[in-house]
Formats: sequence, C-alpha cells, structure tokens
Amino acid sequence: MKILLASSEVHPFSKTGGLADMVGALGKALAAAGHEVAIVTPLYRGIRERFTNIQPTEYRVDVPLGATRVQAGVMELKLGPRLTVLFVDQREFFHRLALYGENNSEYLDNPQRFIFFSKAVVHLARYHPWGLPDIVHVHDWPVGLVPVLLQHEQHSTGWQAPRSVMTIHNLAYQGRFAGATFALTGLPRNHFTPAGVEYFGDVNCLKAAINYADFLTTVSPRYAREICTEAYGCGLDDVLRARQSRLAGILNGVDYDEWNTHRNIHLRHAYSFRKMAGKAENKRDLQRELGLPARADVPLFATVTRLADQKGMDLLLAALEEMLATDIQFVLLGSGDPALQGGYQRLGQRHPGKVVARIGYDHALSHRIEAGCDFFVMPSRFEPCGLNQMYSLRYGAIPIVRRTGGLDDSVVDLTDDPEHADGIKFTELRTRALAMAIRKAIVLYQTPQLLATMRHNGMTADFSWSRTTEAYTKVFQRALS
Repeated sequence: MKILLASSEVHPFSKTGGLADMVGALGKALAAAGHEVAIVTPLYRGIRERFTNIQPTEYRVDVPLGATRVQAGVMELKLGPRLTVLFVDQREFFHRLALYGENNSEYLDNPQRFIFFSKAVVHLARYHPWGLPDIVHVHDWPVGLVPVLLQHEQHSTGWQAPRSVMTIHNLAYQGRFAGATFALTGLPRNHFTPAGVEYFGDVNCLKAAINYADFLTTVSPRYAREICTEAYGCGLDDVLRARQSRLAGILNGVDYDEWNTHRNIHLRHAYSFRKMAGKAENKRDLQRELGLPARADVPLFATVTRLADQKGMDLLLAALEEMLATDIQFVLLGSGDPALQGGYQRLGQRHPGKVVARIGYDHALSHRIEAGCDFFVMPSRFEPCGLNQMYSLRYGAIPIVRRTGGLDDSVVDLTDDPEHADGIKFTELRTRALAMAIRKAIVLYQTPQLLATMRHNGMTADFSWSRTTEAYTKVFQRALS
C-alpha cells in the first residue's frame, strides 16, 4: 500500500510527547514491512539546522484560508527506499520557539496554523509528485479536519480521494476553537452541524475526524473501550459510541533500535537480562550525576513526564511527602504546570539527599534515568497508551502504574499473573493507594529473587513494532473495503 502519514510532530524532528515517538516509529515500521510511506509534518524552527540533509524541492503548496491564500514550500528527506518525510515550510506559522504555545499559553493563531496544515496535507495527497496514496493516516486534532476536507474535495471536484484513518492519541486534546474559525476551512455550511464539525457552537477538529474518517483507532485496546464511556469520553463518548464498529484499539510499539540497553549512545554501561551488572553501574552513575548518594542498597524511584493533571503528578507529590520518611531516592524529569514544578522543586530542596527535580526535557538524560532507576512511577488519571512503562520494562525498571488505558494493557501485576508479573498496579485514584504501591516496591526491592524474576519478565516482554504494524495494516485494509 501507499500510505501518507500526517502529524504535527514526528520524532526525531519535533516532539512534545509520545505522539512524535509513535508516528516516527510507525513510519519506519510500515516501510520495513514493504509499504511505501510518506510522512507530512511542519518544518519547525531549528529542524533544518539540525538535519542538514533535508533537501528543498520546487514543489509549493498554495491553499485558501478563509478570504486569503497561504503559500508554503515543501522540503524532503529520504530516510530509506520506501520512507520519505515531507516538511511543510511556512515560516510565519511554524518558525517559532515552540510547537503549540509558550509560557503555558497556546498560540492565539493555532486555528489558522493547523487548519492551514490540514489543507496542506490534502493538497499534497492530491497533487504532490510522490503520488496518490491509498490511505491518509492522520494523528490527533491538529490534522483532524483532513478527513472532511478529503471528502469535500472528492464531492466538489470528482477526484477519487484516498481513504482516511484517524488515530486518537489523547481524547482530552480536541482542537476546539470559536465557531467563527469555521470560515477558514472553506467547507460548506452544512458541515457545521452536530453530525459534522460543530460542538456547542464551536469548531471541534477531533470531533470532525471521528465523524468523517473511514476508520478510527486509539493507541491501546482498553483506551478504545474507555473513551466510549461518559467517565473517559471527554464529552465525545456519544459520538464515539455511534462509530464503535469502526473503532479499534492498537497498543503502540516500541522502537527497540533506539530504546535498548546494549547499543545505546546515551548509556555508559551496556547490560541485558542475562548480564545485569551494567544496570547497577548506570544507577551509580545517575546518582552521582544528579548529586544523590551513590548507594546500591536504596531503591531509586523515577518519573519522566509532563507535569499535568492527567499524569497524576499531584497524587505522586502527596505520596512522596509520606514515603520520604523511608529510605528511598526519587528523580523527576519534566515540565508543565508551574504549581507542580514548584512543588517538586521545593520537595527537592527539603530532601537534598533523596530528591532531585530537573525541570525541562533532556532526551539523553531520560535514557539514563530509565537505565539507572529501579522503579518507574506512572500514576495517571488516564493514559491512552503510555510509552515510558514499556521503555522501563526493557530497561529493567519495574513500572508502578494505575490500572487505566495502555498502562493496564502493557504491565502485568502479581495479582494478574504471578508467573509473568513485571510491574506493580494500583486501582484507586487516591494518594493512599499510590503510597501502598510504593511500599510494595520497597518490599520487592528487599526480595532479590522475586525482583530479578520480574525484571527478567519485563526485559523479555515484546512490544516491537512488527505486531503493531500488522494490526494497522489490517485496519487500512478494512478502511479500503
């Protein structure tokens, strides 16, 4: 098949979270499976300077945006014989300090930026020399209007548009904008209805994709079930239930070319489930790097995350206030909510030999944290898939997770299956429940044989992209049928 992927962020070029990791890895995996793949993404500030082999092309995008027209160049990077990245070069919209906003505020012109980008994706699907794709696979709200724009192009011109698949990475982010922005789409007014893109008088980009895409996926089986309920549906559960027969949950894969413990440029000491000495050395190095006492006898807990309500970081902060009375260490790498940032920084100041809070994101350090920690904590209120728990499993760090979404699908607790257990789960969304899970981890750390068995189970678990690619290929075939 010929598959066009479209995403507002793609690793290693741009990233704010797991969306970028997933799209970058899926593109590679689909190409490796024999499909011809192109990925469309914006050319953000700094990308061309970091990736000097990106080539300019003579191709240009010229599309209407409301009463005006917006032009953009297209740059190209061939990552392999069947994998090409097409960068939409529109400096006014994308040459900025951040992808979506700054100082915890979204850019005011995000409607214009991403309605334009959606139109650019459709333009490339129809006219670019790469050729007409069989499937246009879009990811999250920034390209949520692509399916309806494809259908409109077909109905208004007679062009045989490709089929569309939308993957929902996080239903909480919907791209909801004032109703007046609908004029920017150029769509007929009959699309601005509850059965189309309208949502309580506003434009809702994700709702548009749910209503118009030929097939829908989410990034884990449990999350696909959860979002069809009022508790997790973020106001769109009724729309999703109406399309449940065209909705599938596919657990994300892990790019083991990057996330591995034996050929990793970010780690000083290689290790594997057969030879674990390197993990102890990486732990010692991490402790020294971050200014913690280099102790092998103390369990090191960690998290790498966005500091957001979704991630349950307020629960973890409260649980740590209680658990730091015991002999543990904790490392945080992340940024987000200023109140949470301050809370973790103050915690580190009060417990300088036990807690380190690094505000920001450092990709290399995230690898060293995964390799050095004993337990990786993810107490999410909801988690569509999550990737860090799967990275942790491969790195021999026991994940502590709440039973929700992809966390529940990918981690095995002793109560689930004693023989194959590789993590610790808790259910209740309460500080006390998380503190109890941390206590279980401390006991586990003092039980070396069981700890070694669970680490072995995690490090040998297979979340490679071959399984995920096969599932997406079946979805594409269903969309085509």
